[in-house]
Amino acid sequence: MKRRTFLRGTAAAVAVSGMGRSSLLHALDQGLTEMNNVSIVLPSSSGKRERVAAEMLVDEIMKRCGVEWTIGTAGAVKIYLGTRASWHGLGGKVAAVATKASKLPAESYAIASGGEGGDRWIAVCGSDDRGLIFGAGKLLRMCSLERRTVAANFAALNLTSSPRYAIRGHQLGYRPKTNAYDAWTVEMWDQYIRELAIFGTNTIELLPPISDDLSDSPHFPIPPQKMMVEMSRICDKYDLDVSVWYPAMAKDYSDQKTVEAEINDWAQVLHDLPRVNVIFVPGGDPGHTQPKYMLALLEKQKANLRKTHPGLQMWMSPQSFNATWMQEFHALVAEPHTQTWLDGIVFGPQTRSSLADLRKALPAKYPIRLYPDITHSIQAQYSMNNWDLALALTEGREVINPRPEAEAAILRSELKPTVGFVSYSEGCNDDVNKFVWSMLGWDPGASVSSALRDFGRYFIGAKDGSGYAQGLLDLEQNWNGPLAANELVDVTLQKFMSIERSASPFVLENWRWQQAMFRACCDAYVRQRLLFESGELTRAKNVLGRIEDIGFASVPWGIGSTPAREPANGIDPQNLIDEATGILRKCATAQVAPAIRTRIAELGYALLQSIHQQLAVERFAGEAVDRGAPLDTIDHPVTDAPYFQKKLGTISKIEDQEEKIDAIRALLNRTNPGPGGFYDELGNVNNRPHLVIGDADGDVDFRRSVHVGTSYPDHYGANIPMAWKHWAESLYEAPLKMHYTGLDPEIEYSLEVVISGDSRGVKTRLMANDAIEIHPLQLRPWPPAPQTFAVPRTATSKGELWLTWTRESGLGGNGRGCQVAEVMLKPVARKGA
Repeated sequence: MKRRTFLRGTAAAVAVSGMGRSSLLHALDQGLTEMNNVSIVLPSSSGKRERVAAEMLVDEIMKRCGVEWTIGTAGAVKIYLGTRASWHGLGGKVAAVATKASKLPAESYAIASGGEGGDRWIAVCGSDDRGLIFGAGKLLRMCSLERRTVAANFAALNLTSSPRYAIRGHQLGYRPKTNAYDAWTVEMWDQYIRELAIFGTNTIELLPPISDDLSDSPHFPIPPQKMMVEMSRICDKYDLDVSVWYPAMAKDYSDQKTVEAEINDWAQVLHDLPRVNVIFVPGGDPGHTQPKYMLALLEKQKANLRKTHPGLQMWMSPQSFNATWMQEFHALVAEPHTQTWLDGIVFGPQTRSSLADLRKALPAKYPIRLYPDITHSIQAQYSMNNWDLALALTEGREVINPRPEAEAAILRSELKPTVGFVSYSEGCNDDVNKFVWSMLGWDPGASVSSALRDFGRYFIGAKDGSGYAQGLLDLEQNWNGPLAANELVDVTLQKFMSIERSASPFVLENWRWQQAMFRACCDAYVRQRLLFESGELTRAKNVLGRIEDIGFASVPWGIGSTPAREPANGIDPQNLIDEATGILRKCATAQVAPAIRTRIAELGYALLQSIHQQLAVERFAGEAVDRGAPLDTIDHPVTDAPYFQKKLGTISKIEDQEEKIDAIRALLNRTNPGPGGFYDELGNVNNRPHLVIGDADGDVDFRRSVHVGTSYPDHYGANIPMAWKHWAESLYEAPLKMHYTGLDPEIEYSLEVVISGDSRGVKTRLMANDAIEIHPLQLRPWPPAPQTFAVPRTATSKGELWLTWTRESGLGGNGRGCQVAEVMLKPVARKGA
C-alpha cells in the first residue's frame, strides 16, 4: 500500500504542479472549453453579495486548481454575475438572461452562455442575492477542475433552477461534544459554510455557549461566544439564514425569577450576533419542561429578542414529551393566541407522534421543519438497521458514515409534509450526508449517483471524482448484510487503493479523501479480524468438543460399580481447557492485517491535522469514546472468544472432573434448546426465523417495524455473550412479536428469554396469543440474564404460539425499551420420561 506524508498547504502543492498542459489536453479531448483566462464582470453598481459571489469564484478556482481568475473585463472568457434587480448594468450582450430569471421564485438562478473564439461569455443571474450565490455555486460545480486547468461544457451552461424546499440547512455546533467542530478556526468555518452554500444550503443552525455539554474544550481556538458571533457574520456574508438551537435548560420555568433570568441570559448571548432569523427550542433532549411553561417562556423570549433582531421567528419541537404532555402541547398550540406568535414546529428525534400524525394534529397555520439525525449510526432517529455487530462494536455510533442511498430514501419519505429541514450533526463524520440532503433538498428527483458525482468532481477533482463518488456508494454497501460474507468490503478497499496509487498530493491531503479511505480501511480490517477470530474460536470449540469423544463420559469402570467421576480414557479435561485457552489467548493479541491497521492509524493522524477530527480520546483529546473515537475501539473483540476464555477460567476452578466436563458441555450448548426446541438470536438476521418484522416498507424511522439495536461502546466485554449485545426492538407502544407454528400440542413448553438493550429502567410485559399473560410489566434483570417462564398448555394446544412484548405505555424519551435479545422455546421433559 502506497504511503504518503500528509502535509498542510494544498494550494501550494497545486501551484508548483507542472501538469497543467496534460490536464488541458485531456479537457479539450472531452469537448470542453478551456477557462483559465477568465474575468468576472459585475454590474456598475454591484451590491455586497454580488461582490461576495465574484470573490467566491476567484478564491475557489485558485484553491482547487491554482488558476487565477480576475474581477474585471480583460479575460478571454467573461463571466457576468448579477441579480435581476441589477442586471441592467451589465450591458445589452447578456440582457436576455434577465428575461429568463424574471419569473423565477426566490433563491433561483438562470445560467446562459454564448459567444465564440475570444468572445466567449457565461452569465449567471440570480432572482435575488441568495439565488446569485447558488447560481455561482452551480457554475463552479459544472466546471471540470484539475490542477492548473479549468474547463467547461458551454453547451450545458444554459439552464434555470429553483429549489423544491424552502429550508435546507444543517446544524453546526461549536462545542466539545462534536468530533471536530470544536477545533475549527474562523477561516475553516468560512470555507465549510461557503461549500454548503455552493451546494444549495440556505440555513445554518448555531448553538449557544451553554448547552448539554462541557463548558470548554482543549481544542477551542477562540471562546464559544466569540465564535458564535463570527459564524453568524459568515452566514450573513453568504446571505444564509441563521437558526439558533437554544435548549431551555433551567430547572423550573414555573418560577418567575427563573424566567426573567433566562430572558436576560438569552438576550445577552444573542445581542451581538449580526444575524439571527430563527430560534428553535427543543421540547426535550435536552431540557424537560412542561408545555404550558415552555410556551409561556418562548412567547416572552420572542418579544424580548425582537428588540435586537426584529424579524426573528420562534419555533419549537415536542421532543421527548410523554403522552400527557403531548396532549397538552397540541391543545396549547391550537389556541388562537398561540397561533399569533409561534411561527413553526420542528419534528425531530424522540417525538412520540409520527410526522404524518403530527401534521394532521397541528393547525394548518404551522409549517413543520424536519430535524433529521444524519450523524449517528445506532441509537438514533434513523439508525443503521441490521448492522453487523462486529462493525457496531468497533466503528461505533459516530464513525464516518456516508449513507447516500439511505439518506435519500429518508428525505424522500419524510420531507413531503414539511417546508424543509435543518439536519442534526455532531461533526464532520456525516459530511457526505449533509451534501446529499442539500442537493436533494433542492431537487428531490435528482439521482443519488449523479449528486455524488457532482460532489466528488468538485471536492476531489475531475480525474478521480467519479471513482471517489462510486467509492462512497460502495462504503454504504459495506455495511449491508453479514460482514463475514460481504466480500465486496475487500473490493471497496482495493478500488480506493487503485485511486491512491496515482492520486495527486491535492487528493491525498484532502480530508474528504482521507475520511473515505479511513472508512474503507476500517471496514476491511474489521472483516479480516472477524474471519480470523471466528476461525480461532471454532478451533477452540473443536478442542473442547472432544469431550463428546468415546471415553469422556461418566461410566462404570466395573460391573455394578458407580459411574466414575473422571473419564475412562484417562485424559484430564483440564488439558482441553488449557489448549483451547491457549488458542484464545493468542487470538486476542494476534496481529491481523497489520498493513491495514497501520494505515488506519496514519489516516487518523492525517485527519487530526487536515480537519482536526478527533478519532481517539487520549491521543487526540476527543471528548469521549462514544463521540466519534473509533481508533479506541477498532481492535475490540468481534466474537465470543473473550466470553469463552473467561468461562473456561471459571470452569478450570472446578475440581471434580465430571462436573468440569458437564460445565464444558453446557458452555458449548448454551444456545441448544434441546430436541423439539427453538432458538432465536433476535439481533442476528441469519438466526431469527420466528421474529415478526412488521411493515418495514418505507418505515425509515421504525415506527411500524422491528429493527436491530445495539449500544456502543461495549460495557459488558467478556461478561456476556455476543448474542446479548444486540437485540430486536420496537418503539413506543408498537409491539414486538414472535410467531411459532408446527408445535407439538401434546407437550408443554417453557420460555428462556434475555431482555437486553439500553433501557434498563423501562418495564416490559409478555403476552401469549394476546390473551395469556406470561409475565406482567416488570423490569429486566441487570446486567442482562436469562429469565425462564412457563408457557401454559392452552397457549400451544393448537400447535401455534404468538408472543408479544410491549413496554409501558405513555412514556416520553427515545421510545426504546422493548428490546429482546434471545429467546429459547424449550419442550418440558415429562416426569418419569
